[in-house]
Amino acid sequence: METSLRYSTNSRSLRIHAKEKLPVNSKTHLQLHGELDTRAGAPSYLCAMIRHFFHEASTNVGVGLHYDKREKLRCFVRGKKKFPLRTDELVTFNIKGRCDFDQEFNQRNPKGAAEFDLNIWKFEKDQDLRLRVGYEMFDKVPYMQIRENNWTLNTNLKGKWNVRFDL
Repeated sequence: METSLRYSTNSRSLRIHAKEKLPVNSKTHLQLHGELDTRAGAPSYLCAMIRHFFHEASTNVGVGLHYDKREKLRCFVRGKKKFPLRTDELVTFNIKGRCDFDQEFNQRNPKGAAEFDLNIWKFEKDQDLRLRVGYEMFDKVPYMQIRENNWTLNTNLKGKWNVRFDL
């Protein structure tokens, strides 16, 4: 199980996130994850999805259900395609999209982004670094991510940010 501590400008509270991946076959797994809001003492969301990987095409797709603290059950579909810009895959161009729907499939919420990743292995001794810059198409906002081993900082030009520490 993967666990992390998260804090963001949206929640203003420390959240404990947990994720478990259960293999279905070599290219498919069931992914379960959720968050516990430490201020409220209750889950902020729970999610279950089936993810399928097309390794030869550097692509994955997923479908699932998402239940949030406002007691809304939503369905979603998502996908991501990676284009390596070098043979060692240290620099990639990624396209990703997601759309979630209410229970009646009336209200939808699309998201889509294009981003560049630069991975620097052994930036310092025992330290790997990833720099990501991207643009969210529907919100029309640029964003960036800096990841160093267990620490991740995400921010965008609308002033939103979050930090994550992987345990």
